[in-house]
Amino acid sequence: MQVKLICSDIDGTLLNKERELSEKSISVIKEMAPTPLILISSRMPQAMEHLQQELDISHLPLIAYNGGLVLEQGTVLDSTEIQLNFVEDIAAFCGKNQIHTSLYHKYQWYVAEMDYWAKRESNNTKVTPEVQPVEQTIAQWRDAGSGAHKIMCMGDPFQIDQLASYIQKKHRDHVVGYRSKPTYLEISPASISKKTALEALLKFQYPGLSLQNVMAFGDNFNDIDMLDAVGLGVAVKNANSKVLAVADRVTERNTDDGVAVFLERELIL
Repeated sequence: MQVKLICSDIDGTLLNKERELSEKSISVIKEMAPTPLILISSRMPQAMEHLQQELDISHLPLIAYNGGLVLEQGTVLDSTEIQLNFVEDIAAFCGKNQIHTSLYHKYQWYVAEMDYWAKRESNNTKVTPEVQPVEQTIAQWRDAGSGAHKIMCMGDPFQIDQLASYIQKKHRDHVVGYRSKPTYLEISPASISKKTALEALLKFQYPGLSLQNVMAFGDNFNDIDMLDAVGLGVAVKNANSKVLAVADRVTERNTDDGVAVFLERELIL
């Protein structure tokens, strides 16, 4: 295959154990230019843009919220939101079961309080949320005619299990939950994925390319359809077993600069 576009997940794939870009990753990715490298993540845009700046790729598109939002320098190329009635129901379930709820729309991140989970996620992503009641956020979005690009729920693993079962039983045709870790459930519209977002990106920005021209890196459940669809899907060694099974190739762990090692070995002469 002829690689014309590279996509990489961020957490658990591109970043090191400090959740930062290593010097090697920065150096190798800069050397890859002019082949575009697109960051594709469940993160919100602000938690990705500072990484783009470090890599000198701020001029390129990014795919946020597991594919729910495709942006190029702040301009929306594609967007899919969770309808407010589902947001309200999920938020109500979380409130009754003492599960932290983070609500996201484009560049907005709202939490009811700066609790342990909000502080942890803020530290990991280098973004600070706005604090206001869930009901106020939903009312604000209703007035604006918008929904949520993502709902992030965090808490005790048993409670997260209960929530995952609840949305699977009641809302599976409308939303999907990705278990990024036992204490996290990231909820997105059921109609989108990293694969669908990548297809939209190719349509709008790279019409001469197909998925077969794409190399992609990932590590978790929400990367599976993308890795399976592209011309070359690469998993890092620390990836989930189901991701390893679907990948065409396997590279080193994220903590050992797996993405950079693979790019350097395979594409840089």
